[in-house]
Amino acid sequence: MANEKIGAKANVIVRELTSDDIPHVIELQKESFPYMAKDGVIWREHHLRNHLEIFPEGQFCAELNGKIIASSSSLIVDLIPDYAEHTYNQITANGMFSNHNPSGNSLYAADVSTHPSTRRMGIATMLYNVRKQLTVKLGLRRIIAGGRLFNYCEYAKNMTPLEYAQKVVAGELRDPVLSFQLGNGFKFIKILPNYMKDSRSLNFASFIEWTNPGREQR
Repeated sequence: MANEKIGAKANVIVRELTSDDIPHVIELQKESFPYMAKDGVIWREHHLRNHLEIFPEGQFCAELNGKIIASSSSLIVDLIPDYAEHTYNQITANGMFSNHNPSGNSLYAADVSTHPSTRRMGIATMLYNVRKQLTVKLGLRRIIAGGRLFNYCEYAKNMTPLEYAQKVVAGELRDPVLSFQLGNGFKFIKILPNYMKDSRSLNFASFIEWTNPGREQR
């Protein structure tokens, strides 16, 4: 999948991450999540180096005219039961991916970062697509993730996190994270409380799932 040009966006290249990319991804994280950077909830060099050492084929970036404008980080897990409640730190081993399980059945989508200047260009969808390709290639059963309920803070006085998510699923509200994930073929499963320290989501996330159509589901 390295150096692969995808779709009509001929100037965008999605490829596997390398150690030389680490400083650029760190800067991308700061620009993508400035409010989270203040709390230190972004990737650091030791995180990214560990990701590459443990599961290099699961780490991607997107380049536009030679500049990294997006990245994604993933690991393989085996949740028991399938929809077990978890926090971000638990599922990513505090961001180190040391719990990566090559024998697991689920690709966990730990992060997607897109530079603010290149949003709404379909770049994040490209990264989701290479994750799907990787899931199929490895014969995994599904992709799962916890998606921050980005706009929940604006509705928290009037509805529960579940009510908010259900309205987004029904198309009555739009959430930049959950709506995007639903548009990319993911299904909303349930709410994950205390998922991650995040002022916008009030620490709530949606448990989402995409199932590999080429693998028989249990």
